[in-house]
Amino acid sequence: MISALSGSLPAGVRVLVATRPVDFRRGADGLAATVQSILQQDPFSGTVFVFRSKRADRVKLLVYDGTGLVLIWKRLEGSTFKWPPVSDGVMRLSGAQLAALFEGLQEYPL
Repeated sequence: MISALSGSLPAGVRVLVATRPVDFRRGADGLAATVQSILQQDPFSGTVFVFRSKRADRVKLLVYDGTGLVLIWKRLEGSTFKWPPVSDGVMRLSGAQLAALFEGLQEYPL
């Protein structure tokens, strides 16, 4: 999964961003329930789900790797993530966009 953050996601992997901030006390099971109930997606599909915090300085990624749920959590120090323009619902990102977002870059390819 770490290689996915460098922009080298396997071909065909979907990346979906939940456009509304979530309660960051939720763990893998709570976020998987959010994927099912709010996003209307299957958390065990191999899709990378991206969740943001209200303060925009934290991000969580949830993905099923074939054997279990993987939860990655990152907090930027002294900065915030630069989120793409979003509306209600779910937004799709490319692997390069996810890598740029995860690195906290101000600009990323659209």
